[in-house]
Amino acid sequence: MPDSPADPLSSVVSLLKPSVSISKMVEAGGQWLVERRDLASPFYCAMVEGRCQLHVAGRAPVTLVAGDFVLIPHLQGFTMSSAVPPPPHVPRLPLETGPGRFRLGQCDAPVDVRALVGHCRFDTPASDLLVSLLPAMIHISGPGRLTALVPMIHEETRAHRPGREMILERLLEVLLIESLRSGPAARLPPGLLRGLSDPHLASALRRIHDDTDSSLSVTGMAKEAGMSRSGFYARFRKEVGRAPMEYVIDWRMAVAKTLLRQGGLTNAEIALKVGYGSASAFGLAFARHEGQSPGAFAAMGRR
Repeated sequence: MPDSPADPLSSVVSLLKPSVSISKMVEAGGQWLVERRDLASPFYCAMVEGRCQLHVAGRAPVTLVAGDFVLIPHLQGFTMSSAVPPPPHVPRLPLETGPGRFRLGQCDAPVDVRALVGHCRFDTPASDLLVSLLPAMIHISGPGRLTALVPMIHEETRAHRPGREMILERLLEVLLIESLRSGPAARLPPGLLRGLSDPHLASALRRIHDDTDSSLSVTGMAKEAGMSRSGFYARFRKEVGRAPMEYVIDWRMAVAKTLLRQGGLTNAEIALKVGYGSASAFGLAFARHEGQSPGAFAAMGRR
């Protein structure tokens, strides 16, 4: 495995390799509405001024006010609107008023909403698996470090200075980690963050993410956590959302897919890095998990 960060949350975000695709300042006044149904990307929004309604497909509407931050790791579709949306026949296309700046609503209405909105992408072949470990939506109220980070990303996106791509990747990594760890874990659905909030499971999760080349067992992890095997298994499944060894295999395959796409290592070398004693054992496990051989997966990435 590549040099891994010190904790599971950092290792997941690092493996996701986030990069900015769109960053814009949205200003709105009067009655307005913007709707997108053709998306499949991570989305974030920092409210600078005013309030609006956000309706994400499949979820109850959320009121956003100044200082709020929203992160949706996998956005399929959404609607943002003024508190009272416009009638259906009113044109909804945003007006671009400058580089990275858009206006919504009636042009003669005073601006009463400002929001920094961004879409990014995860440049990893294991994005579906990694995103499944994260909450579907994070909504944080009150100004904080997140509302300071988003303007920095917006500014860097516009500037085109040397080192821009590296700076943006690091800023996005910090944005994701800060937003994911800012919400109360007790109210989150089962997943990585819920597991990390449990002291007994956190040590096991750190071991899983750190020791990808070691032999792990439910019995061994339960013993380290000071729990019975059955108690550890049930608790892990309830809080993380999958069985312990299922999680181990999923994580190791995410690492393997990244290494295969990067190139430069043989299947035997990758096998050792993700805990398999031989290239053949790794190949069988990979094909069972992914539905294709490691070689076919790597070739598909090159194409």
